[in-house]
Amino acid sequence: MEKQIDRINFDLKQYISALFVRAGVLPWFLGIALITFSFASDNFLTTNNILGVARHSTDLILVAMAQMIVMLTAGLDFSVGVILAMTSVVASMTMVALWSGYGSGWEAITIGCLAGLFVGGSIGLVNGIGVAFFRVPPFIMTLGMSSIIFGLALTITGGIPVYGAPESFTNIFGYGTLFGLSITIWVTLFFILLIYIFINLTKMGRYFYAIGGNLRAAELSGINTRVYIVSAYVLSALVTSIAALLITARLETGEPNIGANYPLLSIAACAIGGVSLLGGVGRVQNVVLGAFFIILIQNGMNLMRVGSYLQMVVIGVLLIVAIGAEYFRQQMLSQAKI
Repeated sequence: MEKQIDRINFDLKQYISALFVRAGVLPWFLGIALITFSFASDNFLTTNNILGVARHSTDLILVAMAQMIVMLTAGLDFSVGVILAMTSVVASMTMVALWSGYGSGWEAITIGCLAGLFVGGSIGLVNGIGVAFFRVPPFIMTLGMSSIIFGLALTITGGIPVYGAPESFTNIFGYGTLFGLSITIWVTLFFILLIYIFINLTKMGRYFYAIGGNLRAAELSGINTRVYIVSAYVLSALVTSIAALLITARLETGEPNIGANYPLLSIAACAIGGVSLLGGVGRVQNVVLGAFFIILIQNGMNLMRVGSYLQMVVIGVLLIVAIGAEYFRQQMLSQAKI
């Protein structure tokens, strides 16, 4: 009888280990969160609350996917926060300068959005050139750019939000709906599909994996690694700028102070979603779920009336646990292959 029980326990451990290796840490985190917050609040699993979480997670989903693009090449982008801020400021200032105050102002909106995307992409270009051509470590390069761009954003605005963008911009991209869902959700779904196709079905996407997996091997196979690393940072910045435009529309102002938490949150979403900090490993769908999970956690803690300072502690702990668990999973995976 005891041998039979031991056998069952051994099989159960084997099954759990295999499930952990295949699925990663995210399903476990999601399961624990759903059970905990469902018991803590009756409002947690309501349709309105879940739709609210989906809407509020759109910004982080976009920034997390942008972060993933860089992390696939074994990089990190700590400048995503200031890209959000600078894009918001430049787009708003351009709209205000070009809009007459009458009519829909679509010309001003279009030019303002393009100006914001151009500035965001330019920041990514500088990051990429610094990392790829001057061999500055990604952490140092993007952290240094964060300080530079944040200082410029505050200098341009004097630390004061930029008001006066056309109402059409806010009404549609901030609070507009289509078939009962927020426009921001539709925009985010479109970019999820676009980035999924790009990462999985294009040559450039496969090269990102190759560069992050083994830079030297990628170079020897004929891949122009410098060009693709620069491209990764530019694409990451452009996707982040899209998120900045959606945030600007929702806030109705150009904010030089937005984005401070996004570097940590985006890296946490990627780590929880199984993206390796060493590069070459990661899936778009898991990153999307990782970002949704973080906003879900924040929502659950808000319903439980957990303070914002303590929420920062929880997110930090989740990041550490996720990275540790992912490293442990990779070790188990390597042993299984041997």
